Amino acid sequence: MTRMTSFLFGSASGWMRIALIAFWALVLLVPVGIFVLFFSLSFTDLPSVTELENPKNNEASPVLASDGTVLGRFFVENRVMVNFDDLGPHLEAALVSTEDERYYRHSGIDWQSLPRVAIKTALLGQESAGGGSTITQQLAKLLFTEQVSANLFERGFQKLKEWIIAVRLERKYTKEEIIAMYLNRYDFINGAQGIRAAAENYFDGKRPNDLTVEESAMLVGMLKNASLYNPLRFPERTEQRRNQVLQQMVRNHRITQTEYDSLAQLPLGVKFTRQRHDDGLAPYFRMILAEEAKRILQQDTYRKPDGQAYDLYRDGLTFYTTIDPRMQQHAEEQARLHMKQLQDQFFTHWDGMDPWTYTNPNSETEVRVERRLESLRNAIRQSDRYQAYRRDILVPVIRRIIEKVDFRFSLNDREIQRMIEEQERGGVITDAVNRNLISEDFAAQHREVMDLPEFAELRAAWTKLQETVETEFNKETEMRVFTYDNEAMETDTTMTPLDSIRYHKMILQIGSMSVEPHTGFVRTWVGGSNFKWFQYDHVTSKRQVGSTFKPFIYAASIDLRGITPCLRVIDQPVTIGPGDGNFGLNDPWTPRNSSGSYSYEDYTLYQGLKNSVNTISAYLMKELASTEPVRNMVANMGIPKSQIPAAPSIALGSVDLTVQQLTGAYTTFGNNGVFIRPVYLTKIEDRTGRVIYEYLPEESPAISPQANYVMVNMLGRASVGNLRGVEGPVGGKTGTTNDQTDGWFMGLTPELIVGTWVGGDERWIRFRSLGLGAGSNMAKPFFRRFVSTAQADESIGWDTQADWVRPSGELGIEMNCDAYYGGSNDSLAVDRPLLNDDPFGNSPDF
Repeated sequence: MTRMTSFLFGSASGWMRIALIAFWALVLLVPVGIFVLFFSLSFTDLPSVTELENPKNNEASPVLASDGTVLGRFFVENRVMVNFDDLGPHLEAALVSTEDERYYRHSGIDWQSLPRVAIKTALLGQESAGGGSTITQQLAKLLFTEQVSANLFERGFQKLKEWIIAVRLERKYTKEEIIAMYLNRYDFINGAQGIRAAAENYFDGKRPNDLTVEESAMLVGMLKNASLYNPLRFPERTEQRRNQVLQQMVRNHRITQTEYDSLAQLPLGVKFTRQRHDDGLAPYFRMILAEEAKRILQQDTYRKPDGQAYDLYRDGLTFYTTIDPRMQQHAEEQARLHMKQLQDQFFTHWDGMDPWTYTNPNSETEVRVERRLESLRNAIRQSDRYQAYRRDILVPVIRRIIEKVDFRFSLNDREIQRMIEEQERGGVITDAVNRNLISEDFAAQHREVMDLPEFAELRAAWTKLQETVETEFNKETEMRVFTYDNEAMETDTTMTPLDSIRYHKMILQIGSMSVEPHTGFVRTWVGGSNFKWFQYDHVTSKRQVGSTFKPFIYAASIDLRGITPCLRVIDQPVTIGPGDGNFGLNDPWTPRNSSGSYSYEDYTLYQGLKNSVNTISAYLMKELASTEPVRNMVANMGIPKSQIPAAPSIALGSVDLTVQQLTGAYTTFGNNGVFIRPVYLTKIEDRTGRVIYEYLPEESPAISPQANYVMVNMLGRASVGNLRGVEGPVGGKTGTTNDQTDGWFMGLTPELIVGTWVGGDERWIRFRSLGLGAGSNMAKPFFRRFVSTAQADESIGWDTQADWVRPSGELGIEMNCDAYYGGSNDSLAVDRPLLNDDPFGNSPDF
């Protein structure tokens, strides 16, 4: 050691020797110290190789239409990952010029910038001097580290972690991939997470590769501090920052000075549109799709490799659907036009009258006034305004009670009201138990609460709440309500909160779905009048189907019994009594026509179906001797047999089904008697493009081709009135339920089957006259509007020359009534589908 020291330091003086020793200690020990520090940091909470290869992002899941366009997205953050090739040339140029000029010459750490970082940023604390972070380090900070703004030591520790992660990222990814990952991860605020959403939100739906130079420069300028350079709040400051980015592009020879002089004079050009879950086409459909996707992804077969379920809001899945965006656009536009016209009729019809108190002494099925008013009270209690009053007045007392009583069931308004009524007149709780409304245990807890001293406070608070609601809900208030009168479909007005609830309850709703019969692909889905205001989907909700069920009775009769549609049946009372057939009735059943009378004239089955003569449907059901033939056939058409009552009244449509179920069944008529289960989701892919789920077509024969061909002819004859403008073969069936509660039209063309329901969410929201409330006025005009506009759209390519499939050979079922009756003048009985020139015109259906 003495020789070594002598060799190194020679005869240097004492102070020189100390300096030399310190110098060499630094030379030898600093690298070792840095190595030890980096080595020890590598065992801290730095990301693993797997995490580096699969960084966690809240990535939106796009829903694709049949042509590959985006219908919408499921997201927590509206982030859609894009590849480097999708960025276009300007974003990369602006980013590298501004954030990391030596990006392509370093391996994650820009050593040339370290002196500036050490002196200006680290020691002097000058934030404006920049942190010297490379693009890769900034990505590391976004993905795996948290910003530390405490003392110098913590900032230095943070920086070292970023260095290590940056170097590892450079080893795992190409330079282009790192740029794409960085721009995908950055939050451009205002609901724009990632560069794809930023381009769409700030520049009216543009894709990143469509951005101009100045637009790219603005977004890159936001990377310094999106809140500081928010173009919506600080446009002038953002424009200055954009021009700084353009100057950097000049400096790095990405644009010329002449180009800069021109671009710097341009305005920001921001056209902001915030992307929300309900933006875009088919919002009702996407709501139902989300429910179906969750159901699928919970199944073991479709889980992640680690066994966890996919999250459609975070995992960047891609959903491939069958919705045709051009058809969907027409369907939504025509639904709005039709419903606006119908709503105007409805308000005029009820002018000066109250649906909640109106009574019709001639109706046997009308909902009682007490039930209607109770429904109105429930609607008030469900409102945000009521809940706010309830939180302030009632909830504090409820909390004190729950602290004393383990109220295991509920302590909602209905229970509180029951206890108060029990105290006032007694016997209310016992009656509720006897009617099986509540259990004995629940009743005991009611009484336990009533014995508390706090029950007096609860009763006082309840009284105060009701008085407050009575006052406030009848006080005129400025508010926003739904309307058909403008593009936004909402308007500011002044009315009482109670009138607002009644008004919105009186808005009629629509549920419509169309299906391509030969593939089963769902092409359009309209679930209501406006998704923002009314989010209940009416395609998947059950309503009574009325006469739209009658074709199934006719189909079963023709298919199983081989009868001809020229068969004449007298319109007279038909009774199915106990012991008749296999109906198992205890009491006789004798249905009436909608008019309440009988004509005692004979009708062909053609005419019986067209005019929805109830007695003829009842006659066919009686001849079948059982409901089983119909229920079995309908089960083969996709409707669960358990949902079809084993009662002869199904012949008149006493069945509750969804638009989705009924439309699916009707596609059988359009597919030569073969049912293909409707499908709207064909495939799900993960973020890497791996297929997680893919649908398998499901089909089953339901009706013989011969009987099916007879049925499409009959449905053609039953529907043609008021279908002017629809080209090619067309058929269908209207339906109207008791008191005009539900209006239906099931429309058929060889290219598309369209099922439509229209009505009120409550049964008493209805037209009082058959002329206005029948399916021919409620639902049928929408079919005509939608199909005619879709056929006129050349981009859709609707084949109006397509025809129903006629089976080869003899039908074995006579369709020509002239021949069947030996020269009868029944001019309708022609062996072809009838089009829009049907001489019968359009008559109401029931």
